[in-house]
Amino acid sequence: MSSETNARGGSDNRGEVRAVPDRCPGALTAHQAADGALARVRLPGGRLTSEQLLVLARAATDLSTGSMELSSRGNIQFRSVTDTDELARRLADADLLPSPTHERVRNILASPLSGRVGGLTDVRQLIADLDLALISHPELAALPGRTLFALDDGRGDVIAPGPDFAVQAVDDTTYALILAGNDSGARIDRSRVVDVLVDAARSFVEFRTTEWRLRELDEGPARVLASLGLRRGTPTSLPVASENIPPVGWLTQSDGRVTLGGVLALGTLDARLAEFLAAVDKPIVVTPWRSLIVCDLDEDVADTVVRVLAPLGLIFDENSPWIEASACTGSPGCEKSHSDVRADLTDAVDTLQITPGQRQHWSGCERRCGRPAGDVLDVVAGPTGYRVS
Repeated sequence: MSSETNARGGSDNRGEVRAVPDRCPGALTAHQAADGALARVRLPGGRLTSEQLLVLARAATDLSTGSMELSSRGNIQFRSVTDTDELARRLADADLLPSPTHERVRNILASPLSGRVGGLTDVRQLIADLDLALISHPELAALPGRTLFALDDGRGDVIAPGPDFAVQAVDDTTYALILAGNDSGARIDRSRVVDVLVDAARSFVEFRTTEWRLRELDEGPARVLASLGLRRGTPTSLPVASENIPPVGWLTQSDGRVTLGGVLALGTLDARLAEFLAAVDKPIVVTPWRSLIVCDLDEDVADTVVRVLAPLGLIFDENSPWIEASACTGSPGCEKSHSDVRADLTDAVDTLQITPGQRQHWSGCERRCGRPAGDVLDVVAGPTGYRVS
């Protein structure tokens, strides 16, 4: 599965709520897919150091399929893991598993280019502060694995997925509080962002029974807002990027250096390519569009990176059809899939059957796992073939 799944709660014959385990995959709680154990590594803000990326690359080679999957939340997935305990040990040693109790709830999206290219403000420090705050509150370990936080620097690029608890900058120091994907009308100072998001999540833990997203809780946003002691103002028209297009190619940073945006076919990162990326020794960001950005490069280095990594599969061409095409796992990795959708999508790309300018997602069944938010053409496999909606 490319999207995250949770078991839902229910009631027994006495009308009491049954506690159903959260089945959302993690690094310590692998999901048993049709092709073996699936482990997901949370990367708050999608951020990786070169040392961490090298650890992941070697784990993919030694313990998995030789490649990794990028998820729509900027995380990394390993399929067919042969030794989950060894994977967890390596992740912990690389500081990719700072809290065993909270590892599935560290779901933080952040504007990938923040502080480097565009945006109203820099949210990078808020990523680290929010992550630390989440794992510092024992009660937040009870958050469902689907809970999503987001830190948007004003451009609206991480609001479209409908985060449960988020902020979006309206100027350099003021943020709109976003609850269940919508502007609550409340405005908070940057100094309060982390505390407000954490307290909102704590309220959700207190209020919820079987709900695993804030939008499913009856009057959820209003109840959370009241618990925070914040007054609901009049929501304004905040920018929301709906095109689902990752940053691609050569991007000039505000400091004159270069960020390179690269796309991966099917969001799959080969271990060998990852090792070359790690050798660049610069910060890496995994984006919510299953792409990568390589940051803080001098121009000469950036030119070399393009020439070396493009032949290895990192796509810097802004006209590539892979920018607008994605797919779920499909067969044989998912037992519910009606088709090998990844192979079928690859054939469609190779034979120029992808319509330019139309974001599309291929799914092996009606669950449509991994579907991006926003305006997307759905190509869904069924028992007798594909249908388009």
